[in-house]
Amino acid sequence: MAAPPLRALVLAAGLGTRLRPLTASCPKPLLPVAGTPLLAHTLARLAEVGCEAVAINLHHLGEAIRGHFGDRFCGMELRYSPEPEILGTLGALGPLREFLGAAPSFLVINGDSLCDWPLAELLEAHGRAGTLATLLVSSRAEPSSFGGGIGLGEGGRVVRFTATGPVVGRAERERVFAGAHAMRRELLAGLPPGPADTVRQLYEPMLAAGLPIASLETDRPWFDLGTPVRYLEAVLGWTGVAASQRSWLDPGAEVAVSAELSGSVIEAGAEVGAHSRVARSLLLRGARVGAGARVSGSILGFGVEIPPGTETESELVTRGEQPGELVRTEIEP
Repeated sequence: MAAPPLRALVLAAGLGTRLRPLTASCPKPLLPVAGTPLLAHTLARLAEVGCEAVAINLHHLGEAIRGHFGDRFCGMELRYSPEPEILGTLGALGPLREFLGAAPSFLVINGDSLCDWPLAELLEAHGRAGTLATLLVSSRAEPSSFGGGIGLGEGGRVVRFTATGPVVGRAERERVFAGAHAMRRELLAGLPPGPADTVRQLYEPMLAAGLPIASLETDRPWFDLGTPVRYLEAVLGWTGVAASQRSWLDPGAEVAVSAELSGSVIEAGAEVGAHSRVARSLLLRGARVGAGARVSGSILGFGVEIPPGTETESELVTRGEQPGELVRTEIEP
């Protein structure tokens, strides 16, 4: 018996405000992670579970995303949903009712999350639970780092989303939402018009009405790329260099023989000069570290040139408006 059709929405319309000025010229979904745009990692996982078509909502620099990926990815149709006004995590579903409703269940995935998504397991858990929605939650992420977690009760059922929202049982543990949901198409019928938030205007009303919401816990590495420090941690963690002294180099990067690299990621087109040192850092396309310079715990943005003999520590460095101007933003924990 053939598997039912599967469709998905990847939320990619955010402004990337907390990553500015890096995202002023590059939308967050196109930021590279080990030589591949963030969004491509998620699309590849969707293709692996047999997704037939994926919608991507667009707002900030949306045409750059459309131009990069085109109309198909690994055999999947790509459908774009431009939002002149950002519609929010739930409002984004409204213009896509017919598209998503063509499948009995669909996936919604945050475009600013990085994970080796256990989508087959999520869909299996969703079908087994028989609920209208099933959330992927991380058992590794620390709830306090995300302003609190989701309360889970017996059998992984969600009993609470926020401190001020409805509570429908005793929470046995708290988990961080890992950026992916499986939903049944019946939920599309009652969507509110205009901008809306999934928790406030869908999930909490469901709890209050006695409609169960299931969850699937994963211990796979999961990263939220919302801030510079989280982007840096995600790239270093994804490539495995965070736990070692080795570094990840794209074949298109140039590193002087006398340069010292430690636990860093060097993207294509980046250059590291003679006798320089780069530790726990990310160099994006076109970034250049001058001879004898020191870079530690930092992100060097597209086309940034660090002068010879200088030191950069715990900073996001991007190009300014004037030739040679550098904008330095402290990377805060």
